[in-house]
Amino acid sequence: MVKENTVDILGPPQSSAPVTTTVIDIRGETAVPDHIVWSLFNTIFLNWCCLGFMAFAYSVKSRDRKMVGDVIGAQTYASTAKCLNVCALVLGLLLTITFIILFVTGSLMIPQMVRQHGGY
Repeated sequence: MVKENTVDILGPPQSSAPVTTTVIDIRGETAVPDHIVWSLFNTIFLNWCCLGFMAFAYSVKSRDRKMVGDVIGAQTYASTAKCLNVCALVLGLLLTITFIILFVTGSLMIPQMVRQHGGY
């Protein structure tokens, strides 16, 4: 059901008192991204140093704050979750690429080379 607001034009005020106006700012529901899907992805696949899990925890806190109606608290937790997600993603990609490079170049084969040359 849609309510329509109408204003009747009454003309100039009848009294000589100054006219005062009041402005009420009614905010609609602000969309606060909680980054929970990104945090879940980082928790499952790129959880280096538990950054993905920490981001997931902050995402859940952000969603809880949003459900209660605390938009500022939700934005604070969401920005922390975003920062942790970025750190987890960058660190995870760097360490994964480094591991792949070391594996391809054979640098991770050191124990096998030591065994072949009588080191054990």
